[in-house]
Formats: sequence, C-alpha cells, structure tokens
Amino acid sequence: MNLSTATRFRWLKTGDEAFTQMIDAIAAAVSSVRLETYIFEEGLVGRALRDALVSACRRGVKVRVLVDALGSRSLPNSFAQPLHEAGGQFQWFNPLNLFRLEYRDHRKILVCDEKVAFIGGFNVADHYLGDGITRGWKDLGLRIEGPLAAELARAFDDISRFAEFRHHPFLGLRRARGRGRVAAENWHLLQNGPGRGRNHLKRSLTEDLARARDVRIISAYFLPGWRLRRELRRAARRGATVELILAGRTDVRLSKLASQRLYASLLRAGVRIFEYQPQILHAKLYLIDHHVYVGSANLDARSMDINYELLVRVSDRELAGSGRRLFAETRQHCRAIDRKEWRRARSFWTRLMERWSYFVLARLDRSWAERRWRRTA
Repeated sequence: MNLSTATRFRWLKTGDEAFTQMIDAIAAAVSSVRLETYIFEEGLVGRALRDALVSACRRGVKVRVLVDALGSRSLPNSFAQPLHEAGGQFQWFNPLNLFRLEYRDHRKILVCDEKVAFIGGFNVADHYLGDGITRGWKDLGLRIEGPLAAELARAFDDISRFAEFRHHPFLGLRRARGRGRVAAENWHLLQNGPGRGRNHLKRSLTEDLARARDVRIISAYFLPGWRLRRELRRAARRGATVELILAGRTDVRLSKLASQRLYASLLRAGVRIFEYQPQILHAKLYLIDHHVYVGSANLDARSMDINYELLVRVSDRELAGSGRRLFAETRQHCRAIDRKEWRRARSFWTRLMERWSYFVLARLDRSWAERRWRRTA
C-alpha cells in the first residue's frame, strides 16, 4: 500500500449531512463495508443504515458491523436478523459481564471499499438528526478519502479480533491491545485502549500543546489529566491563544460538574472558556496550531485511559484554517465564562458537588478500572 498518496478530508458539520453521506457511501460500495460504533439505536437512522447494509450484502458486498454491547444495550438482537439473513456479520464488542463492564469500544468508524471512511463523534441515533442549533445534538465528523481509509479498515479488523474480550492470565501485565500509531504524509492514526504501554493520544496532544501558539478545543466531556491541564495553562501564560468550547447543555450532568471544577484554575491562567447553549454538545475537535485532531476521544479520563478510542491527527494548514472557521461559527452560539462572575455565582453547595463529581470521574472511575484490569484473568 502506498501511504504517500494524498488523503483528502471533508468536514461533516451536522448529523443530517453525516448520515446522508454515510448511507450514500454504503450504497456505492462494491466490495466491503465496515461499521464500528458505540451506540446503535433502533430508530429512523438505525433502520436506514441497517437497510443500506442489507442492500449492500444482497449485491455481494462483504459487510461487517461491530457494536459496543453496553452503549447499544437497548438494541434488540432481532434488529440485526435481516443483516444476518443477507449474509452480513454483526458482532457485539465486549458482551456484558460484571467483571469487565468498564472497558468499552467508544470508537465510531465507517469504511467503504477501504477507500472512503467516516470518523467523528456521531453515534447511530436519532438525536443527532438536525443542524445542532435548532434541533439535534451538536457534533462533528470528517469524511476521508485515500490511504488513511485503508488504515482505518485495518484498525477495525484489529479490534474485531478480540471483540469477545476473552481474557488471558496476567493480561493486566501485558501490553494493551487496541493501541497503536500509524504515520504517513501529513496524518497520524492514533489508537488507544486500557492497559500498559505507550498512550499515543495523550503523548501526541501533550507534545503539540507544549509548543503551541494557537489552541482551539471543542470537547463535550472535558476532564483532562494534570499534564494536559498543565500544558493548557502554560500555553496561555506564554501568550498563546487558548480557547475551549465546552458543554452548556449535557446528557451527563456528573461530567459537566466535574469539568466546572477545573474552570477557576484555567481562567486564572488566561484560558478562555465558552459553553455551547442551543443543544447538547457532543463534538470532539482539537486544533493546535496547524494540527487537527478528529475522532471519538473526549478530553477526559475515560477516553484517555479506559475506553478504546481513536483520533486522526492531520497536519495541514488549510484544514486547520477551515477548522478554526468552524470553531468560530460554533463560538457564536456560546456563552463566555467571565472569571470574576464565575467565582461570585457559585454557591458552597455547587462547589461541593463539583468536587465530588471530579473525584468520582477523575479518581474513582479510573482507579477502579485499572484495578479491575489488573485482576481480570
């Protein structure tokens, strides 16, 4: 495979745009379709995607679907029956088990013919339908054409091999599965999962932040570890532009409270914080100078250390420029957090809830998952 061939990227700004293009790509596939997602719900989007996959099977396309068992727990087994009957493969990632419940496949990938791929934050669910402003959750994605699509297909194949999550004695001492880094031309494919070994997501983000002059981040669930927080503060203190768009409305109240626990120290350092107002925010976008990160990973403890995640890092000034314009458009629908007003407005009870939420998500959840991983055999 020639990784030097140019890869092309196109933003997916809304759920309507993303699902339309995904269904069209499945309809045009001639050899293979791979779909991996955390949430697959039975609804308008779910049925439309399933029907497109079934049609692909009937014309001879090899179709494989990998769905997280916890994220898609509401999906009845009968929903995939038409796909099975047409010759497609439907696989649950990490079937529910009390002793390994924590380790989830949070990635979202669609690859058609190993030539066209889609990544981002979009799950298969109806609440993403809309423009993210007047209706539907606010999310982002990237359409990819070129060699990177083939690497995303390999990433799917790699994780599907251990989807049943059969554990090996002393697994906690082994190098993590699902981690890796592939680099070519102007992009890096960064994969992460629980266990020992190099954390490519955190390392790449930390290194880019350490020398950044312009940082724009959209993160639906924001709870970075101390190293990433330190680099954000250092960047702001040395005069870099550091702006964060975080959730004003959220589907996980605990996550928002934990994030707000960090506002005071970031604001003191000169970081500008905005909260998205119209709809629930679910996007993940990290713009660091001319580097663009897009994928499934939130800037929080669970994405960085526990879940199976994927980010694509693209070094391209044109894509970064369009990403900053997209960031600016999103910021127009945000409320700016004023440092002095923020300090005055929060009650003792609110601060207590923020501290408790931070402890649960940043400390307890991570420690518990690491302990269970070491003990699982």
